[in-house]
Amino acid sequence: MIKIICLGKIKEDYLNKLIKDYQERINKYHKLEIVELKDENNLSNEKINIEKHLGKEDYIIALDIDGTMLDSVSLAKKIDETFITHSTITFLIGSSEGLHEELKQIANFRLSFSKMTFPHGLFRGILLEQIYRSFKILNNEKYHK
Repeated sequence: MIKIICLGKIKEDYLNKLIKDYQERINKYHKLEIVELKDENNLSNEKINIEKHLGKEDYIIALDIDGTMLDSVSLAKKIDETFITHSTITFLIGSSEGLHEELKQIANFRLSFSKMTFPHGLFRGILLEQIYRSFKILNNEKYHK
């Protein structure tokens, strides 16, 4: 299973449509769960809420501006290799304040998409698109280029 734990509700209809579209696309390949938690503007409270949704065996990927950057093919490979040893890959998307440092420390991998800052809802769509692209790559299906 792929689980995405994120903070904050998406208010824009066009972003909700984008997210729903990629959820449906990904679900054809793998079970996907999005856990949307309240953005409290308090990293300690957000950490506690996130931890309630982490499984002991989850492979945790923290989205972090200071993490490692991967291209799409490398992300696909990372997902494929991780599913050999873990049944759940959990992506953590922080609030506008980021992620609590302790969550970054317990993460198995810290992933950066860019040094730029993105709106929360748009980034959720970008992450979903890259997960979908990963499955297309892994299944040698046309889409990637």
